[in-house]
Amino acid sequence: MPESLSPADVAKRNAAARALNFVEDGMKLGLGTGSTAAWFVRLLSERITSEGLDITAVATSSTTVFLAEDLGVPLRSLDRVGRLDLTVDGADEFDIGLNLIKGGGAALLQEKIVASSSDRLVIITDPAKRVKDLGAFPLPVEVVQFGSSLTQAAIDEILRDADVDGTDITLRLNKEKPLVTDEGHYILDLHLGRIGNPAKLAHDLNTLPGVVESGLFIDLADAVVVGHENGETELILRDTALDAVEMMHNEDA
Repeated sequence: MPESLSPADVAKRNAAARALNFVEDGMKLGLGTGSTAAWFVRLLSERITSEGLDITAVATSSTTVFLAEDLGVPLRSLDRVGRLDLTVDGADEFDIGLNLIKGGGAALLQEKIVASSSDRLVIITDPAKRVKDLGAFPLPVEVVQFGSSLTQAAIDEILRDADVDGTDITLRLNKEKPLVTDEGHYILDLHLGRIGNPAKLAHDLNTLPGVVESGLFIDLADAVVVGHENGETELILRDTALDAVEMMHNEDA
């Protein structure tokens, strides 16, 4: 392993390597976006070269398209491939129930479409992404450009009654101009501090005209692989996570 890798990169690479064990010949794969997902694409490329692995992949962003094409990973459109066997992606945060915040890489819409079109979603992370409550990482919300200031005002109204610790909203910028996603939308980052009821907030946000999708991924992840810099990895399965959530709720009752 290259000596120049940071401890965080070592952990991410270890998680990606563990997730590669889920990949089988002939699979249709979804490839996520972000620094951890990029490690998975690199390692997948190595396995294609060394083993002649036969897979078809769908990318979740233009960034992942460029990386996969550069590394010789065969890509197709989701419309052409249809339902996927497996998607491997990263996350900005995950909680004990495997609920996620995603969208730090501005690809949350395509990531959620691909994740929802997959038989299994495996999330790969480093330990820093594990949290007790979602919300320390700003929650991305993708909105259409038309009337975006009014959409932001409507989101602000929802946050006033939500179980959150903060209500600040900022428009994500790219070199002092609004960042535009691959689908031509803006992203509003919600600085909430803590989200007490992620499922309810996700539902409420998605009822607003102008909101395309939120970065709350609820009940989508089947497993999370946590990589550590010492070479160890943890595999957290959804059934185990749900048991842990139920135990926590019983203790609070």
